Amino acid sequence: MIDHISLGVSDLERAARFYEATLGALGLSRLVTRPATVGFGKNYPEFWINLRAGMAKVSPESGTHICLRARSSAEVDAFHAAALNAGGISDGAPGLRPHDRVKYYAAFVLDPDGNRVEAVTFPQE
Repeated sequence: MIDHISLGVSDLERAARFYEATLGALGLSRLVTRPATVGFGKNYPEFWINLRAGMAKVSPESGTHICLRARSSAEVDAFHAAALNAGGISDGAPGLRPHDRVKYYAAFVLDPDGNRVEAVTFPQE
């Protein structure tokens, strides 16, 4: 249903370094670099960051977040660790999150601009 997503960032190079490390843990790499945008993906750019130089930091109350599928709990852990090592902030440590209909394993981070990004997997055990 969704072909690609994009996030605004105030510093393209800082964000590109952050997302290269963070998305790399999920198997995505930088595929396109343009003056004001960078695209990441596995086969084609499906996650874009776009320079918005005058952008204010995203408010934690914005309610917006992006969730990316991981193949395993270990990949979720690697995503979280890579994000923190690259200057992100934890907004929910990796862990099992049981709910009434489904249990899932996820981690949440804030990028340097305050964008909330999640990695999730659905363990079979």
